[in-house]
Amino acid sequence: MAAPLWQSLDAPIRIGVSSCLLGNEVRYDGGHKRDSFLADTLDRFVEWVPVCPEAELGLGVPRPTMRLEAGGDGIRLVTPATGADHTAAMQRWSAKRLARLAGDELCGYVLKKDSPSCGMERVRVYSAKGMPSRSGRGLFAHALLERFPLLPVEEEGRLCDPHLRENFIERVFGYRRLRSFFSVARWTLGDLVAFHTAHKLQLLSHSPKHYEALGRLVAGARRAPRAELRDTYERGFMEALAVLATARRQVNVLQHIAGYFRDRLDDESRSELAGVIEDYRRGLVPLIVPITLVRHYVRRFDVAYLRGQVYLEPHPKELMLRNRV
Repeated sequence: MAAPLWQSLDAPIRIGVSSCLLGNEVRYDGGHKRDSFLADTLDRFVEWVPVCPEAELGLGVPRPTMRLEAGGDGIRLVTPATGADHTAAMQRWSAKRLARLAGDELCGYVLKKDSPSCGMERVRVYSAKGMPSRSGRGLFAHALLERFPLLPVEEEGRLCDPHLRENFIERVFGYRRLRSFFSVARWTLGDLVAFHTAHKLQLLSHSPKHYEALGRLVAGARRAPRAELRDTYERGFMEALAVLATARRQVNVLQHIAGYFRDRLDDESRSELAGVIEDYRRGLVPLIVPITLVRHYVRRFDVAYLRGQVYLEPHPKELMLRNRV
């Protein structure tokens, strides 16, 4: 039996993570913020690379609380109780830590929300009057996103939303396949066509705009310099997956797939498939229901094109992500 389409046989899937989310007691109060989905469920499929910027900077555990403050020279990382300014030290440490992380070949990163070092968005920034606004980004998170602009990154708080969780995991495995493909020293244009073909329906479910643009790029690949072709494809591929797949676009893809069975199914089976897709459109059943029926027909009729589509299994079924969207 062929390996699942999400699976790759080379190095482990490494994901960076704020150390406290795995249960490590590194927070300012000496505690942790263990996340059960990360530590118990996703753990079996990935290799974690835990990082705590504040502890690794040497600020101690426990330690006085820190916050972001706005001033004339920009956003500063400050300990309000003492007035100590850790901005420059955190920036220097972040640059060195990210250089080491580059060697780990991460496929994603999960940050701790609200943290003045790790928060990805809406971190409190205090003005001179002491009034906070939800407009900041942690210093380490800022450096991470600048250094690795295509890397799938999320906060653990946002992962409580089933659509954002499914999207993040899909991006992690997509990024892994993308980097594994381009890591081959002598990939050919034919190889790129095959890779793109396998991801067509997945791309279409996220962003028809990127689907069309990447199709044109691959069709004209012979005219593009090799390095430029790779950079443009990687950027477009990850931008596409970052667009949330809506129910309307999922239905469009499912109906497209159903067309492959139109002449192979009897009237009752065609009606059943159409009905299941309509139930999904109306929000009566999750995405896994029509996907399961589609995969049954792909196996039954051995449709080669559909059998090779990552869309049908973009991540491990054991995570049950499509059971909730």
